[in-house]
Amino acid sequence: MTTVFHRAPRATLPVAVAGDGIEIIDSTGKRYIDACGGAAVSCLGHSNQRVIDAIKRQVQQLPYAHTSFFTTEVAEELADRLVDAAPAGLDHVYFVSGGSEAIEAALKLARQYFVEKGEPQRRHFIARRQSYHGNTLGALAIGGNAWRREPFLPLLIEAHHVSPCYAYRDQQAGETDEAYAQRLADELERKIVELGAENVAAFVAETVVGATAGAVPPVRTYLKKIRAVCDKYGVLLILDEIMSGMGRTGYLYACDEDGVAPDLLTIAKGLGAGYQPIGATLVSDRIYRTIVDGSGFFQHGHTYLGHATACAAALEVQRVIAEEKLLDNVKARGEQLRASLREHYGAHPHVGDVRGRGLFVGVELVRDRDTKATFDPALKLHAAVKREAMQRGLMVYPMGGTIDGVHGDHILIAPPFVCTAQQIDTIVERLSGAIGAALASAGA
Repeated sequence: MTTVFHRAPRATLPVAVAGDGIEIIDSTGKRYIDACGGAAVSCLGHSNQRVIDAIKRQVQQLPYAHTSFFTTEVAEELADRLVDAAPAGLDHVYFVSGGSEAIEAALKLARQYFVEKGEPQRRHFIARRQSYHGNTLGALAIGGNAWRREPFLPLLIEAHHVSPCYAYRDQQAGETDEAYAQRLADELERKIVELGAENVAAFVAETVVGATAGAVPPVRTYLKKIRAVCDKYGVLLILDEIMSGMGRTGYLYACDEDGVAPDLLTIAKGLGAGYQPIGATLVSDRIYRTIVDGSGFFQHGHTYLGHATACAAALEVQRVIAEEKLLDNVKARGEQLRASLREHYGAHPHVGDVRGRGLFVGVELVRDRDTKATFDPALKLHAAVKREAMQRGLMVYPMGGTIDGVHGDHILIAPPFVCTAQQIDTIVERLSGAIGAALASAGA
């Protein structure tokens, strides 16, 4: 009997004992291709010696120093590196231990910015339905996943939600990408006006939607139009790249592909590639200066801010990605993965959409391809896919509730950046076996 309180306590989990490249090995010796990086985390696989050695060196030198007393060379160097590559205007980095913490920091920075600026009435946050920004109460409040929010609603701060940019489901027949993007930007503008522009602090969005909808990229010009609306009303733009950032889409920052710079940007997961827990909030100089020239103190903090060992791991991860030109591989293998899946499922009655950017790919399952009708949630098709994939030695990230938190099933695929063409073929082969078996078990 385990004394660990697991997230699904009824489940009996295999025991992971070793990592070997893109595979995890359990206590029976069975190998699993980690085609989702856990949750889009393990971008370098599980045994990168360079990162392991960097951690060892740092631990031997200085594992930890509290940031109210010291900074460290490794934190400074990592911040410089992240800023050098960041979208224009993001000149400062606030280190945390994970994605939810990064979002909490962004929300508090947005609020404190307006308080110090003399606009304390700006308190409203707008996000999108079916978004996911983390599990702490602040992050959960702005998140748009109804199922995750529902038990905790009495504890959550007020937040407002508009439509996601979900072309497969919501773009109308004959509607151009431009027109669709404009319609969504108009909806955001109406919401800002409805709340009173002087009362709105920020709009929060995932650059590419991750876990809750399955690698949904925005249509071209969407983020630019959103940026323009925010600028018109003095509203901050917070982009969440906790899953999609740090090279996952083929760009170090996913929003670079869209030509947009936010006011605040959150990263985690792939930043440390799983070797250490680390996240960060990148902050515009305008926000930073307002606080520095005002109170001079950010009223927020965590014990493990700027953790030296975590920063050392993340710094080496960034060096490996750059020196081994892994972003080129992400783009190439991502194209291969989507093309292979589309070829495989081009006419499949129960695969509605294959989407994504780079090695961030989603497959949406449907009961009827033509009508896009979903499977009965009671079937828990996504759980069956996960189970069948694990049996075949494959880890993917399926979820239900794709559309509204209840209906819809999708699979998120996010393999390590170091994948070879042959490994991508193996992933597709095992996944198609798992999907076939899961559909058969559901009577499809």
